[in-house]
Amino acid sequence: MSPSASPAGFSLSSPDFAPDALMPKSFEFNGFGCSGENQSPTLRWSGAPPEAKSFAVTVYDPDAPTGSGWWHWFVIDIPAKVSELPSDAGTAGGAKLPKGARHVRIDYGFAGWGGPCPPPGDKPHRYVFTVHALKCDKLDIPDDATAALAGFMVNANTIARASFTARYGRPAA
Repeated sequence: MSPSASPAGFSLSSPDFAPDALMPKSFEFNGFGCSGENQSPTLRWSGAPPEAKSFAVTVYDPDAPTGSGWWHWFVIDIPAKVSELPSDAGTAGGAKLPKGARHVRIDYGFAGWGGPCPPPGDKPHRYVFTVHALKCDKLDIPDDATAALAGFMVNANTIARASFTARYGRPAA
């Protein structure tokens, strides 16, 4: 199976908002002019291939005006028996992550959830939520790895993925 394909039935969702919907302000970053609660949403997946040995979850904004997008969340080493990240699992330090899972440093410069904070007045940005089913139990990357390095390792070990996109925008100042 091509890792770019989702096996029939492998899906990712959130009870906090529907795919293609606007995310509530509670998920917005708190900083850089944004004043949200910076709380990560609940994410649930099902139908993963039985050969998955672990999972990674990523949240990426391809519309960020950086030339390279923006990583908002990166979780690796999620045990294969886990099928949900609860609300606020993105708290820095990883205390609310499943045992064994860990955050990777994101583009805000820390390891944890960094909510949306698009420039005021921009068209709502897209936030791509993805769960990757991996062929390995753990990724051999250092604790201070960048999201780019983690992304390389996740993609090299992905056997299947499931995604959905949500949007978020802020009014012009």
